[in-house]
Amino acid sequence: MDNNHSLMSRRRFAAGFALGSVAMALPLPSLALTVGDAKAMIDKAVGEINATIASGKSETAMYGDFERIFIRYADVNAIAQRALGPPARTASKAQMAAFTKAFQGYISRKYGSRFREFIGGKIEVVDARPLKSFYEVVSVAHLKGQAPFDVRWHVSDKSGRNLFFNIIIEGVNMLASEQTEIGAMLDKRKGNIAALTEDLKTA
Repeated sequence: MDNNHSLMSRRRFAAGFALGSVAMALPLPSLALTVGDAKAMIDKAVGEINATIASGKSETAMYGDFERIFIRYADVNAIAQRALGPPARTASKAQMAAFTKAFQGYISRKYGSRFREFIGGKIEVVDARPLKSFYEVVSVAHLKGQAPFDVRWHVSDKSGRNLFFNIIIEGVNMLASEQTEIGAMLDKRKGNIAALTEDLKTA
């Protein structure tokens, strides 16, 4: 086995281990954050998403709105770090800042595209509950001609603010899928974070 292949194999193993440890790495909910707080924050985020869906704006304008919503309500730094995986620990501050900026645009377009499929429908927050290390807020997407389905939001105040750090749409876990996809993209670029960052700007 050559050195490059060995490095990639170790990286995939480490990324898989890190993914399995995401929940354990998060702190227990602090007394400052309550179920009601988590639900209220997601209610506001969902309200803005519903308004964007119903706005009739162009695709490009919608993506801009979704990015602003993402920045306002998501723990962007934490999501970007977890998506990048172990390389985030050795990246420079400048590399992480550039990657995070590119990643926020990429993830906003990607999930904005999914939310655009909800045009003609809406998302409704229905429940919230504490889990071992965060709060889960459950919402239901009502789309025309389709059975309703869950959109789940994981909320923490680890950053010092009440923010969501994960979304699960129809069982698809954003953190898990992005860590896998970003890891594969980085592997293709032989671990070059700068090259990955540039490519995310147009992905």
